Amino acid sequence: MSAKNVALVLSSLGVAQALLLCIYLFTLKEKKTNLFLALALLGITLRIGKSVFLSYMPVAPWLRNLAISGLLLSGPCLWFYGKALFEKRTFLTRDYFHLVPFILFFSLAGFIPNRGDLVSGLIYAMVFVHLAAYLVICWRYIIQELSGARLQSWYRNIIAGVTFIWLLYMGIFATLIPLYILGAVFFSFLIYIFTFLLMKRHVFALEKYSSSGMDNIASKKILQQVKALFGEQELFLDSNITLKTVAEKLSVSPRDLSQVINENEQKNFSEFVNHYRIEKAKALLTDPNRAQEKIETIAYDCGFGNVTSFNLAFKGITQMTPSQYRQSKAST
Repeated sequence: MSAKNVALVLSSLGVAQALLLCIYLFTLKEKKTNLFLALALLGITLRIGKSVFLSYMPVAPWLRNLAISGLLLSGPCLWFYGKALFEKRTFLTRDYFHLVPFILFFSLAGFIPNRGDLVSGLIYAMVFVHLAAYLVICWRYIIQELSGARLQSWYRNIIAGVTFIWLLYMGIFATLIPLYILGAVFFSFLIYIFTFLLMKRHVFALEKYSSSGMDNIASKKILQQVKALFGEQELFLDSNITLKTVAEKLSVSPRDLSQVINENEQKNFSEFVNHYRIEKAKALLTDPNRAQEKIETIAYDCGFGNVTSFNLAFKGITQMTPSQYRQSKAST
């Protein structure tokens, strides 16, 4: 078997794997968050799939355009995924205007030229510029707003992988890379790595409490105790609080405490702590005696180690920044 045939087989398997991964993402909890990731992956897969099919057989121009439109879907969905993952935000109708270029390109696929001429090349270049713009936005979001955030490395690695694929296809488009199928081959390897990491995360989550013998009554009792600690003693104000320190105060194992919070509150420990911190922050932000207090001071007073984490957590719960929240309450 020649090197080209090996590359085609690997690419075909990668595309099939990516489609299966999209289906898997659609079945996970937090459907809206994973929906955006699935759509971003589907958009890239359509584009890569075009490369594979072109190596086997001719593809009609309108079908090639449908595949290319996937890149116009991927950019906005990667951005939406980050916002949903870190801010748990509710998306408004105006947010979905980001999808207008994809909808138009997809709808007009049969009329958009794709003949390998100058006009077709310019249109193709604009699609890549569109994706590049969203990658820049995502990188800016990671660098400026996600410093130290949980799952930052996960999101960063996804954006890095898509950026690498973008650079590879730009090299092919500019004829710097001679082998057309090479982009699909690298995509396949990235998909295999991504699938492994994703499955590892979710299998771990499923197995994490599988051997626990804790019943519902014991779980509710521990939950009442931890809520008492947080509500009466305001343990969450300690910026160095950990799952282990709280578990020791309750004389339970960190694993059992994590299970109690996960199963009863549908939150991890960090989200549980931040919920109390944000409620405290909301009270301080609307306190007339602290109207001139700096946001940074309130962040530290509520137990946050830095303003970035405070802003992310606050916006994730209230859909507003602390400053916007203070202003909205001052005007009512």
